[in-house]
Amino acid sequence: MRRLLLLALTLLLSGCLIGPDYMRPVVDVPAAFRYEDREAQETANTAWWHQFQDPVLDTLIAEALANNRNVKIAAANVEKAAAVLVQTRSPLWPQIGYSGSAARERSSESGTVPLPARVENPYSAYQALASASWEIDLWGRIRRLSESARAELLATEEAWHGVILSLVASVAGDYIQLLSLDEQLRVARRTLDTYAESVKLFELRFRYGQVSLMNVEQARSQYETAAAAIPPLESQIAQTENALSILLGRNPGPIQRGRTIQQLTIPLVPAGVPSEVLTRRPDIRQAEQNLIAANAQIGAAKALFFPTISLTGAFGYASSDLSNLFQGGARVWNYAGSITGPIFTGGAIYGQIKQAEAARKAALFNYEGTIQSAFADAENSLVARSKLAEQLRAQERLVRANSEYVRLARLQYEGGYSPYSTVLQAEQQLFPSELNEAQYRGSLCNSLVNIFKALGGGWEAAVQKTL
Repeated sequence: MRRLLLLALTLLLSGCLIGPDYMRPVVDVPAAFRYEDREAQETANTAWWHQFQDPVLDTLIAEALANNRNVKIAAANVEKAAAVLVQTRSPLWPQIGYSGSAARERSSESGTVPLPARVENPYSAYQALASASWEIDLWGRIRRLSESARAELLATEEAWHGVILSLVASVAGDYIQLLSLDEQLRVARRTLDTYAESVKLFELRFRYGQVSLMNVEQARSQYETAAAAIPPLESQIAQTENALSILLGRNPGPIQRGRTIQQLTIPLVPAGVPSEVLTRRPDIRQAEQNLIAANAQIGAAKALFFPTISLTGAFGYASSDLSNLFQGGARVWNYAGSITGPIFTGGAIYGQIKQAEAARKAALFNYEGTIQSAFADAENSLVARSKLAEQLRAQERLVRANSEYVRLARLQYEGGYSPYSTVLQAEQQLFPSELNEAQYRGSLCNSLVNIFKALGGGWEAAVQKTL
């Protein structure tokens, strides 16, 4: 027995791994992002949402990380993958078990061969055994399967990281959208109040013959235009609050606000180069682990061509008398070695190898495609931020110009130098421009959220501390 164990250990230590070892594929990486900010700041491994300087947003993200159902599902999947790895690598170690039995049996005494007179009938049988078995992983099949299971575990962890990244970005994005809608609603209500005063004033002037009914209806037309803009905004606010509540793990309901969209601090643009995206983004790391897992499956399939060597053994006691079960004479033992291997399988093993090789090809293409999509996401988010900043600056200038236009038009109308239609035209331009300014400001803040998400940086270490 000792010699067999020594031989098994020698074979195991000298055993080889069948199949290709993993090597990271060479990927064509751009030298730089075309629209990267020259003054970009390094914000890796920081809680980037703190840069908005809104404590309510910080609280909402912490609540989402603690209660979101998708995060909990992803964490449970990690636990499941870890258990699969433990199960897969278990055959590397001897499998030890035990068994026991007790029976009372009577044999027929009318058979063709009579029982000897000294044989008891009926008789009892008792047995207690400890058994062990061990498959020697000489060709590395179990080690390749363990390598694949470990890579699948890491891929599941990266999927969990991806869920966290998407969750944080979604909470921040919905909250910013909510603040933008709040600002648009404030603009609409303020404009509605202004128009209501104009309607009252013109109705009074009409009563005393100072203006025509046309002027009254023009003022009322403005008022109803502003009034019609309020219900859709209120509906969008309620729907955004409900969506955000689900992300937080709550039932649909109202959401607390902190700062206004005007008060939010615009975060610094994060620094990042394309090569860093390969190590930051969870989806890329997940795709690579899937490739590693598929690569290891090839070796596991090829190892099926080689023989399987196993050791088995048992030690225990067997007796017909329970009181004598553990006496020296009742001791039984056995040990054995076996070797089994294929001669002809009709293509079964060959088919498994081809399946594994095809799966590796698909995983490789998926890895390369994920990298290209990641670069596109980063480029798109960077260019969106750059152009939205330009658009917001132009919109702010437009609002200032329209405000001055309204002020001058009112002065001219009050002085009798221009008709009320001039005031109406000026106010009709000011109202939508103010709504658009609030919308563009929210879009700019959301573009920064998308940059952090696309670069895959500035989130992971900080988030892990909160979980």
